[in-house]
Amino acid sequence: MADLRGRCRFEQILGTDSRLVEVLRRISQVADSEVTVLIQGESGTGKELIASALHWNSRRRDHPFVAINCGAFPEALLDSELFGHVRGAFTGAVQDKPGWLERAKGGTLFLDEIGEMPPTLQVKMLRVLESREYSRVGSTALRKGDFRVVAATHRNLEERVREGAFREDLLYRLNVVEIALPPLRERRSDILLLARHFLTELNRKHGCERRLSPAVERLLQAYDFPGNVRQLQNTLERAVLVATGPELRAEDLPEVIRQARPSPASDELPEGADFKSAKQRVLERFERDYVLRCIERARGNISEASRNAGLDFKNFNEKLRHHRIDPLRFRPARARE
Repeated sequence: MADLRGRCRFEQILGTDSRLVEVLRRISQVADSEVTVLIQGESGTGKELIASALHWNSRRRDHPFVAINCGAFPEALLDSELFGHVRGAFTGAVQDKPGWLERAKGGTLFLDEIGEMPPTLQVKMLRVLESREYSRVGSTALRKGDFRVVAATHRNLEERVREGAFREDLLYRLNVVEIALPPLRERRSDILLLARHFLTELNRKHGCERRLSPAVERLLQAYDFPGNVRQLQNTLERAVLVATGPELRAEDLPEVIRQARPSPASDELPEGADFKSAKQRVLERFERDYVLRCIERARGNISEASRNAGLDFKNFNEKLRHHRIDPLRFRPARARE
């Protein structure tokens, strides 16, 4: 996994969860192609970071990465921003203006929240994907684009198609390769890894030396984080700023997190699982979390982690491989060079 991270420039996407590892593998497989990629995931899961990784690991890396949030503009303004306009196209258009399609020349055009794009612009975007041709607003002159398209959405586009809010043919054009990002609640074993990473960055940013208390660790792992990684990061920054001592306390967290309670292990089991399967699932989760904590505390040193766990080196290393945990990820930056 360390090799995948290096090739994908994925330093900001942290975690050892198997679903995240598969995302990295998919990026490494398709990044250097020209196929259109659709990234699906809830808000705050890091869709733009995935798009950026696709760009920086492609042959277009030396050209612009242009990102636009399709849900952040009214229809007329989004039309102008995407395709550009000519002088006199509308009131206030006092000069020609290139759009994002032109600015992305040679690089990658990232269309975030593509599910929010108005139907009239979906028709124009379909033509762009089919022929790479478009016209500025107020002009009939055709322009040829040279860019790769990566799109992202937090919506279920198939449902949007059934509702008549999204074109089926556009969905097929966008979804050549799909990358699905898991929400943070489905990879709870990564929560503390992410929390400690963010805390290190926040300590540097705010000139302090905060650390997580056991109580805060338990609360963070118990919470579902509907805002995902972004919410976790914002939660920790708030805690760092309001804390009065070196250790973050439960009182420094928002009330909604303080009231969180761990879900019973059975809630995460497949419906109808028998006792033996349920027990194995719980043991697997415990072993993975325990091994992860050991290697993290030992800063990636397998010998030290195995000694602290009371296991021999070979056995501990086997558990790392079984759970797809990369010890290099926890070593200090200087030691990885």
